[in-house]
Amino acid sequence: MVRPGELNVMTAGTGIAHSEFSTPNTSVLHGVQLWIALPADHRFTEPAFHHYVPPIVEHGGIRAAVFLGSLFGQTSPVEMFSPLVGAEIVVPAGSTARLDVDVTFEHGVLVDTGEVTVSGIAASTGQLIYHEPGVETITVHASTDLDARVLLLGGEPLNERIIMWWNLIGRSHEEIVQFRTEWEQARRDNSSATQYGAFPAEWESTLPAPELPNTRLQPRG
Repeated sequence: MVRPGELNVMTAGTGIAHSEFSTPNTSVLHGVQLWIALPADHRFTEPAFHHYVPPIVEHGGIRAAVFLGSLFGQTSPVEMFSPLVGAEIVVPAGSTARLDVDVTFEHGVLVDTGEVTVSGIAASTGQLIYHEPGVETITVHASTDLDARVLLLGGEPLNERIIMWWNLIGRSHEEIVQFRTEWEQARRDNSSATQYGAFPAEWESTLPAPELPNTRLQPRG
């Protein structure tokens, strides 16, 4: 189960099969799903799953929950495979949050609710403001009408070229073809011998991979 303010982390690694569903009484689903590319040295790690409920801390008039990395004197215990930071931050209406960040990281500020100005740039719900490495401080000012909730997301630049196609991530067209073939074979065999393990008995069906496009998939940074 994942509830407001909580974190579920699924590490796919060599391959993982999963399902997502809402509880029967759920009428609204509101959250953020983040995809993090594993660096080359760790991309074939064993699949894993972690759940974490970060504490709410008060810092300079704002409320924050640090779910990845370290910020505001808080450190998340969730294992990552590259240096990252992630925090949910609530800025009271009319207030300004000053975020001292790692200068080696690139950062994004994702506006979840409210109207804000991020380091001088106006942004509203659903927008993400990007900062290149070299920035020491990010300011987030909430409008005078409502509290604002933002996510601070950051980490060291991956500096690798990847292909993300459907639910698969690889480094070349040939890898994507191979991964697609392996997934379709796992769906047919449903054997514990596949890299995905045996699918749960509750699963009446699984999603087939789409047909590959009639062109080579190109890596990008």
